[in-house]
Amino acid sequence: MPESSQYIVSARKYRPDSFEDLIGQDNIVRTLKNSIVRGKLAHAYLFCGPRGVGKTSAARIFAKTINCEHPTADMEPCGQCESCVSFREGRSYCIHELDAASNNGVDDIKALMEQVQISPQIGRYSVFIIDEVHMLSQSAFNAFLKTLEEPPAHAIFILATTEKHKILPTILSRCQTYDFNRISIPDIVRNLRAIATKENINVDDESLHIVARKADGAMRDALTIFDQTVAFCGSDIKYEDVIRNLNVLDYEYSFRLTESMLANDYAAALLEFDSILSKGFNALYFVSSLSTHFRNLMVAKSGALDSLLEFPDSLKLKYKEQADRCSLQFIYDALAVTSQCEAGYKESINPRLHIEFALMKLCFLTGGPVSLKQPAPQPVQVAQPTKATATASQPVYAPVSVNAEAQTQPPAQTVQTPQAPQVAQDEAPAAETPAPVVTETAPAESPSPQPAPRRKRASKAASLSLDAIEESTDEKETVVADNRGLSGRIPDDQEIKDAWKKLPPEYKSRPRLYSTLESTGVVVSDKGSYKLLEFFVQNVAQKNWVEQELLRELEGKLQRLTESTGVRLGVQVLPEEKVEKKVYMPEDKAKAMMAANKEIENLVKDFDLDVK
Repeated sequence: MPESSQYIVSARKYRPDSFEDLIGQDNIVRTLKNSIVRGKLAHAYLFCGPRGVGKTSAARIFAKTINCEHPTADMEPCGQCESCVSFREGRSYCIHELDAASNNGVDDIKALMEQVQISPQIGRYSVFIIDEVHMLSQSAFNAFLKTLEEPPAHAIFILATTEKHKILPTILSRCQTYDFNRISIPDIVRNLRAIATKENINVDDESLHIVARKADGAMRDALTIFDQTVAFCGSDIKYEDVIRNLNVLDYEYSFRLTESMLANDYAAALLEFDSILSKGFNALYFVSSLSTHFRNLMVAKSGALDSLLEFPDSLKLKYKEQADRCSLQFIYDALAVTSQCEAGYKESINPRLHIEFALMKLCFLTGGPVSLKQPAPQPVQVAQPTKATATASQPVYAPVSVNAEAQTQPPAQTVQTPQAPQVAQDEAPAAETPAPVVTETAPAESPSPQPAPRRKRASKAASLSLDAIEESTDEKETVVADNRGLSGRIPDDQEIKDAWKKLPPEYKSRPRLYSTLESTGVVVSDKGSYKLLEFFVQNVAQKNWVEQELLRELEGKLQRLTESTGVRLGVQVLPEEKVEKKVYMPEDKAKAMMAANKEIENLVKDFDLDVK
């Protein structure tokens, strides 16, 4: 009894105490060590990942290392200084832990913020580890936000969570995020083997693999399951005892069922299924394990995928032997049957019959008294055409040649000619049947595909002033400036303005654009390496359209008229006070008349006319 009272579970007893003890997180360990060596410590860290992978342990080790007075050359805590000893004994005033699952209110965060202001007594930093930080309330996050962004120089926050998506983006943006991985099965087995050796426990590799697969990548869960197994089996652990204690379906069931299927023995398969149900296993779990078994056979069938089989060598060899006796087609069909069985299980009125029928289908995949395979499709018999019609109407399929010239040759275009009536065609002799004329063309002479006509675009700016916007895109093409033969000299202002006056006549077919270009004012400015001519339009919509559709064309023409590339073209919007405002409504017209003629205004007043 005294011995049992001092018992400590393996998850606590063998909790990592240094970076070296962390399993499966080599990248994170290396990054944290380098940040300590280089003195580039962030004020906030976020450790996220699945449960039991070492987030909180890594936070404790990191906090202990940065406050260690004599760290090793490999950046491991010494374990002898006052900071390390006080942390190990639970009396450290430099490292604080907060469980956000039970302390998730604003008051708890405020109390923490008060502690942040206190300088560390021992060590250089006050480290605050907040576990399960996603459990903080919205108001607590908001209260924590400002302090997290600008903490005192001596404060470092380490947040740990399993649900990163529940944390506010404003919190995430202020933290260095470290994503912890699930621990691989070989790493878990290796660590369990080391612990079993320390505890003088005899266990085989198959049993350790069962424990590791049951843990699903969590080292803490693996240690808990291991303690449970030791409590059941004692110091000598057998594979049969492990699967019975953990309620795990033995691999042997899947192997025996597969042998029954290969032998078309559906009776043995049904009896095996009944034996599994009698042991208390869930029927759907059985189907899922059978699907996994066929997947493993598919992987074992290919020698290049051995790394996907996370099993001991003895079990890998067994999978390889059975996979050699199975065809790929059988494994593929078996996977299809088990997948359909899983999908339809919940909707089935009689689940057991549903699975039994799937087992019988699996037993008949390789033939037997009843074959459930679909018959192979028969080739379609096509009536042979007459000699007279074969040449004229039947396409001739030549074998594919690897000749490069043949590959680049365009397909011949079929020219349809009027055909004679069917009776006359049948009566005509074969010698008189006109042969199709084939015109051979070189690959370089093949006609280039004609571009599809562009769809006409209707612009909202059509009613504003420029008639060019009204024209379809089909009728206008953007003129790419051709600078060949043009000099780089900079023309004078008058030469540029004279060239501009020659542009409007080219657009007489587009009246409103012509009038705009004819009447618009221009300004020439010196830009050093070139001169800029700017003309004006009435609104932003016109300006945008000109820049997108017309500006490049006009600039190219202006450069050719000046025989120089030293001139550029721009467009600006007239100031609002200079834009001519047109009146359309009757009352606006009346007001405009009164403003222009004082006598009309007096007449309205004398007769008390209502102008609306």
